[in-house]
Amino acid sequence: MVSKKYKFLLGVLFLFLSTGLSAQVGGAGSVYDSSVISAKRMPQQNEFWNGSYNFPAKPRNMWEVGVSGGMFTVSGDVAAKLPTLGFSAHVRKAFGYVFSLRLQYLNATGKGLNWLGSYNYGKNPALSTKYNAPFRVPGNPDRTIGTLDPSGAQRGFDQVFYNYKIHMQDLGLQGIVTLNNIRFHKQKTAIVIYGGGGIGVSWFKTKINALDENGNPYTALYNSLASPDYSNRKDILKALKNGMDKTYETDAENELTRRPKLGDNTLKPSGTVLAGIAIRLSKRINLAIEDRWTFVKTDLLDGQRWQEHARGDAVLTSDFDSYNYASIGLNVNLGGKSVEPLWWVNPLDYAYDELRNHRNVKIPKNECNDADGDGVCDHLDREPNTPAGCPVDTHGVTRDTDGDGIPDCKDKQLITPTECQPVNADGVGKCPDPECCNKIVNNPTPICPCDYPSLIFKGNTSGLTNDNKAMLATVASKLKANPNCSITISGYPEASKASQANCQKRLDAVKIYLIEKEGISADRIMTNCNDIGGGDKNTVDIKCN
Repeated sequence: MVSKKYKFLLGVLFLFLSTGLSAQVGGAGSVYDSSVISAKRMPQQNEFWNGSYNFPAKPRNMWEVGVSGGMFTVSGDVAAKLPTLGFSAHVRKAFGYVFSLRLQYLNATGKGLNWLGSYNYGKNPALSTKYNAPFRVPGNPDRTIGTLDPSGAQRGFDQVFYNYKIHMQDLGLQGIVTLNNIRFHKQKTAIVIYGGGGIGVSWFKTKINALDENGNPYTALYNSLASPDYSNRKDILKALKNGMDKTYETDAENELTRRPKLGDNTLKPSGTVLAGIAIRLSKRINLAIEDRWTFVKTDLLDGQRWQEHARGDAVLTSDFDSYNYASIGLNVNLGGKSVEPLWWVNPLDYAYDELRNHRNVKIPKNECNDADGDGVCDHLDREPNTPAGCPVDTHGVTRDTDGDGIPDCKDKQLITPTECQPVNADGVGKCPDPECCNKIVNNPTPICPCDYPSLIFKGNTSGLTNDNKAMLATVASKLKANPNCSITISGYPEASKASQANCQKRLDAVKIYLIEKEGISADRIMTNCNDIGGGDKNTVDIKCN
């Protein structure tokens, strides 16, 4: 029949599981969910939202509380007796995706019993006052005798079987490192592997079973086991179990006379190392399997610190005792507006989500909207309302070849000389009479015109179109009217050698045309193809010097 204690534990376990499976994590945990961001970190989150900072703020995360039960064993001079149980409770908080701190309380009971008899207990007050311990004869270290009775007669010495029962408690602060929540090929994991260590304090009280229920030592039982009839471990332990009671009435040797103590317990600082695996049951519940080893600077956890010696010498052991707690526990995540504890969260989740979203962006079919139909996309068009039928340059601006302010599509005089401007509404200028021009005197420093048109080439062609030739006629006219002025023909190639070579071909074509067809002296024309990326690669500008 199952005891009431185990029924209660099963009920608590069922309650935790049912509560955890129906619970919901507070907040979605997205980098855009402000409900999980603390007020202290909101300035960083605002910078992230506004695009001025690359990293979202760390969200609030839940606390973990847990209980566990398991096997408690002491590693010392006396063999551990199993099973011996313990339980623990803890609270844990993450300070990052890898590191967390845990405060844990342990309460456990351990037992031990040697199957080999011992004689070296002469300096152990818990046993030497109840059994006849051997001692060396003064002046003859090779001879060992038993105790002396009141009449002075020598008595034989007894063997004993070391045993103990310890009640151990400790409180420790442990740093825990999660080893596998950073995952490159999976969003989350159902199992977390962790390890860590910490410091704390341990307080304990150890007792031994030295007397039977009548208050008498087990002298007859112990000495009978020295018989050849008892030569193996199984038979000896069986005889001890049948011959000894279950009480541990005698205080074991302890350090209370010179060490810090807590009540009637020995108090010691301790260090702990641990490793474990947590298995996710739900967003709030997980099951943990853990092994914890604690080291204490004392050799009296099992109440025995004297080594066995062939001559019955009492020699202190050179090592300290430690204890192990192998457990299985249930952990619950607590919190409202917060995400799961960060050791369950993959910190790469946000980065992978951003990469996937950018990769899956669909480019609209209509990449270039052109509201005015001039052949230039709206987002590049500097003149969004170009009249229908009017040719435009690469910026979507209506062409004005002679620069008289009248677009070519309305200009009845496509090439109006500068001296004949301003023009009327039809783009026709009024040139001055020759007599007027002859009256211009006292102008020793000519002012060179700089309002030269730009030439447009299509694709990779270098030949001159009729429009280009008409514009070059205007350029030639201005140069002829100003014989002391010169020009530079400039192109804007890309960085490739092919683009630079094509640029030079175009400039040479323009220069040759002005020389051979318009009669302009070659020394008045310079070319420049060095302004890489300075403008549109299909545009050639003519500039004054």
